[in-house]
Amino acid sequence: MSGTALALALLIADPVILGTTPVRPTAPEDAETLQGDADLYERMTVNVAVEGSGPYRFLIDTGSQRTVVSTRVADSLGLMPGPQVRIVSMAGEDRVGTARVETLGFGRQELYGLVVPLLDNQHIGADGILGTDSLQDQRVLLDFTNNTIAIGGAHELGGSSGYEIVVRARKRSGRLIMTNATIEGVRVDVVIDTGSSTTVGNLALQQAMRRNTMNVATLMSATGHEITADVGTARELKVNNLRISNVAIAYADAPAFRELGLRSRPAIFLGMRELRAFKRVAIDFTSRKILFDLPG
Repeated sequence: MSGTALALALLIADPVILGTTPVRPTAPEDAETLQGDADLYERMTVNVAVEGSGPYRFLIDTGSQRTVVSTRVADSLGLMPGPQVRIVSMAGEDRVGTARVETLGFGRQELYGLVVPLLDNQHIGADGILGTDSLQDQRVLLDFTNNTIAIGGAHELGGSSGYEIVVRARKRSGRLIMTNATIEGVRVDVVIDTGSSTTVGNLALQQAMRRNTMNVATLMSATGHEITADVGTARELKVNNLRISNVAIAYADAPAFRELGLRSRPAIFLGMRELRAFKRVAIDFTSRKILFDLPG
């Protein structure tokens, strides 16, 4: 890997200003499957209605704490502006404007009363982002074979049936983090990040592996910041019985690691290049489990 890669995570907005998570009147057991599209960076997008208008294309981003609307959509709908909030992304931090969204819907899911950060389309690569605040208390099933996204209760989406590997995780700031992982014998924390095209590792991991990197890449974040990363390949990532070979890692001193308290010990945001090696990946926020369906 070299050149430029999109690494949107991590969007951390001021929770005091943005308030609580949005209201979802639909029961999480009402599962449904949505047709997804892959963007140029192999990330998954779905149709979303904002204030009854659309459809707009929003990224499914399990590395983002908050749902985001693009400035272009906000301007076209005349959304009421709100206060500025502090956001930390993979490549930097900034203060950005917000807007009030009364209704936001995808499939049968309907959310009410959101205050969302506003970011430029060109930096997001979409009309908006569905963050973990819109996905809590549900399972998100990414089917890479059929290019679909299912959202609902774990029981309604088949429980653990059909998944060869089930990994328990802990939750921090709305994200699930796998802690019992190693990369070539180095213990590492793993954040599943469907909003990033590539896997990003911190400098603590780079130093622990003591390996020269092969290339240099530029990571672009949703806030428009850029950060230079050293790129190398790890032979194997292991989580319980899960093994991923030849993991390309962009190492950077990203502010996102610091914000999540993952700067001092080895950690990665596992991006879509590695996740697409599986047939399906289910992220269950309720039970704090991540389920993998192996290819073949």
